[in-house]
Amino acid sequence: MSPTRRVEEIFQGLDLRSTGKWFLLSGLIGTVAGLGATVFLVSCQTVIHFSLYQVAGFVPGEASGEHPIFAQVPGPFSPWLVLAVITVGGLLSGVIVYSLAPEAEGHGTDAAIDAFHNRRGQIRARVPIVKTIASALTLGTGGSAGREGPIAQIGAGFGSYLATLLGLPPRDRRIMVAAGMGAGVGAIFRAPLAGALFAGEILYRDADLESDVLVPAAIAS
Repeated sequence: MSPTRRVEEIFQGLDLRSTGKWFLLSGLIGTVAGLGATVFLVSCQTVIHFSLYQVAGFVPGEASGEHPIFAQVPGPFSPWLVLAVITVGGLLSGVIVYSLAPEAEGHGTDAAIDAFHNRRGQIRARVPIVKTIASALTLGTGGSAGREGPIAQIGAGFGSYLATLLGLPPRDRRIMVAAGMGAGVGAIFRAPLAGALFAGEILYRDADLESDVLVPAAIAS
């Protein structure tokens, strides 16, 4: 078979309407999740500045390539105030989560995966907002956690909300949830390809890959 004929068969097999739809939807979720990641990162740094820096006088180390948005001018250091800041931050975060959105508790990734498999991709609209505030309080006051879990749930929540807003069917909503996870992780770590692969493989315990989400997640990331 000639290369020209092979290319023609590939294009004939493409569902151009579906392809165009996912380009638009993935671009939309990528934009929203990217903005959400920016708000999350700025929120974390704001809490760090006004709690650990100013109150406790503690300057936590920054990862290579990270640039704080506030000048690092800490107040007088006190180990007791560091403990107090961590305690208050954890308490505030817990109260916010359990009073407004209990499903936003924990790491975040597990809840997003549960929504993908067991809830037809449905995540309440308040979850990404609550998760952003609660996680910023936890991380910003010195809590032992990372950014990947919260931003995965935040991105998944935005994806679910957009799918519901646009009236998409459950299958498309699930893809939007996974694409939102990948877009959020890709944005927060500035690694779009890694975000797309994360969205495809994090959904299963075994060495399996959700192929339907790879292209939307790659575009969104």
